[in-house]
Amino acid sequence: MLLIAYATTDGQTRKIARFAADRLAGQGHAVELLCVEDAEGLDLSRFDGAILAGSLHAGGYQKALVRFVTGARPALAAMPTLFLAVSLSAAGGDPEDWTGLRDCLKAFEDQTGWTPGRTEHVAGAFRFSEYDFFRAWAMRWIAGRKGQAVEPGRDREYTDWAALALVLDGWTAGIRGGAASAG
Repeated sequence: MLLIAYATTDGQTRKIARFAADRLAGQGHAVELLCVEDAEGLDLSRFDGAILAGSLHAGGYQKALVRFVTGARPALAAMPTLFLAVSLSAAGGDPEDWTGLRDCLKAFEDQTGWTPGRTEHVAGAFRFSEYDFFRAWAMRWIAGRKGQAVEPGRDREYTDWAALALVLDGWTAGIRGGAASAG
């Protein structure tokens, strides 16, 4: 059985986690999809591997994800893991942004004491339908600074679903073949 545990702020990471669960279940894997906020007391010993997903906001991942990973660190270290690190920066090719993504991942690893077996940076989305006025203004400003044209009030998704499917397929093939590393 595979665990897919996620933390989300605006809903895109939940959508990504649900996609992963649907994809893997469609391939015959037993999957449990769970928001980390609902994971208290979860017995991780019943899982053969875990996919964790969280999104980057203001230089850090969700506090609930940090708490979950910190508490589950020994069990996660004993199984194959994949961390889906969701961010808007992953949508672009700016070397400075990618350096920032690596720095944020390193800070997360240092904070939790956990190093994922594999990490994939997944592009997120502008979810204007979820933002209040001030956040929508800030996100439009950020998009403008990066040369992205966004329409106020209209969501814009950057997630590459085909690429994510390939990542999931490769990771589960490694588990079946014994090649996926524990984190």
